[in-house]
Amino acid sequence: MMLRRSLLALLLAPLAWAAPARAGETLPYSAEAFTAAQKAGKPILVEVSAPWCPICKTQKPILAKLAADPRFKDLLIFDVDFDSRKDVLRRFNARMQSTLIAFKGETETGRSVGETQPEWIEGLVEKTL
Repeated sequence: MMLRRSLLALLLAPLAWAAPARAGETLPYSAEAFTAAQKAGKPILVEVSAPWCPICKTQKPILAKLAADPRFKDLLIFDVDFDSRKDVLRRFNARMQSTLIAFKGETETGRSVGETQPEWIEGLVEKTL
């Protein structure tokens, strides 16, 4: 039974990556989904994080709360792993984990590094609207 579940999970995994980005959820960064969201004029937040980073751990529940807020119902959050996605870090000129970069469509509207104050993070996310 366990083998069958594992095989099913492996077969369905590519479908998860092909699914369109849904507002209010955090997705692993993909260039295709990010570009599509930009062209559609969506509000976007790029979250550069690392699992070992205490600041990132503090930011995550704040971002989850904001994503659940009806004002930000169209917000797309793309998570970039600091340890494994150096190519993406170069693209966004992000030098540290806990970096948040806000976009309104194709235009960067703001960024912060190491911010943990909920009201300041909310202010950054508001710039995407």
